[in-house]
Amino acid sequence: MNKQQVTIVVKPLGQKKLKHHIRVYSAWEKMRREDQTPPDGGWLIWLLLGGRGAGKTRAGAEWVTEQVRRGARRVALVAPSYNDVREVMISGESGLLNIGTVNDRPQYFPSRRLLQWPNGAIGQVFSAEDPDGLRGPQFDLAWADEFCAWAYPDETLSNLRLGLRLGHEPRLVITTTPKPSSALKKLMAEPSVVVSRATTKDNAKNLSRAFLKSVYEIYGKTRLGRQELEGEIIEDIEGALWTRALLERAIISAAPPELQKIVVAIDPPASSGGKADACGLVVAGRVGFGAQARAYILHDATVQGLRPNKWAELAVKLWHEWDADYLLAEINQGGDMVKTILQAIGSEVPVNTVYASKSKVARAEPVAALYEQGKVYHVGSFPALEDELCSLGAYERQRKSPDRADALVWAVTDLLLKPRQLPQVRRI
Repeated sequence: MNKQQVTIVVKPLGQKKLKHHIRVYSAWEKMRREDQTPPDGGWLIWLLLGGRGAGKTRAGAEWVTEQVRRGARRVALVAPSYNDVREVMISGESGLLNIGTVNDRPQYFPSRRLLQWPNGAIGQVFSAEDPDGLRGPQFDLAWADEFCAWAYPDETLSNLRLGLRLGHEPRLVITTTPKPSSALKKLMAEPSVVVSRATTKDNAKNLSRAFLKSVYEIYGKTRLGRQELEGEIIEDIEGALWTRALLERAIISAAPPELQKIVVAIDPPASSGGKADACGLVVAGRVGFGAQARAYILHDATVQGLRPNKWAELAVKLWHEWDADYLLAEINQGGDMVKTILQAIGSEVPVNTVYASKSKVARAEPVAALYEQGKVYHVGSFPALEDELCSLGAYERQRKSPDRADALVWAVTDLLLKPRQLPQVRRI
């Protein structure tokens, strides 16, 4: 953007303010790095991948500010939570309230989750924990932060993109530290997405020397450091019980042999509705007995947002389709809720229940060991399930409950880690 373009946009501000606008914006143009500069061409999404403190937030905020100067009137701001939008994108040191000239900064109305610029432009705040909140509103630009930490990336991004329908060329900027998620990989493969990359060291002049020295000494050569400092997409997350290579070895394309036992494992949500956790539904079977036994993951039917009677009906349907022995349901949430719901829909499907006396990670550890021993196979690939397995037990707190992974853990535990019954061949 050259000075002539700036003059056209800000002319109504008056000559005195005009000069100050040119000086401030030219300063950002001069100081920004190449990876912080909007790409040329007809892109629809600009994806900025960078390490911690790499200047992603500043680049996103400056881009929004520039577009508002140019005439954008409706802006969507999306982050992992409403608090993240407020504390980072809006009020943070590099947020929208702290860049540009004082007279040109927006005003924030927390109760309405709304930003309003002096020229009349409006910014609306959204959380990736509530994808349906993006249904209805429309925008001519959007800024999405920390995409890889979103609880529901596919649903939130889909609703956001459907709302970008105003103006001549609606665009989206996404700023995030990369993580090996299927949602990010799918996004990066789109032809209309332009990717920029930055490391923490790229922004060294704006960071504490002590901080840089410390984090690179501690994390510099670790997987965590490569991801959080270098902005690399690392397929394995430090501390996770499963690795991508381990799961790749477990995947088979051929049909499994005759199965002695089949179960449909259920990890029920504690509540219902769009914001509730998913209902984990995994079908698995067993071949052999004792030390020779092997488990096969046959199907992942996990669903989110269904009422209890609906996911119960789906579980019964799976029981019939796979000729399963019984439903296996965790009862920590709501006691005998699953049995009660099944009775309410008129089902007489046999149900075995399990109670979690240990944490999810503690329950998953012996199951991960069975994968290491080559005793569990996946009949085909289940990307969403594999993503959850590869984050279970990781160093970071999971924002989203690993419902698919938990259902798998219950199924494999039931099939391989409980006392064996007499042989009974089941066919699928």
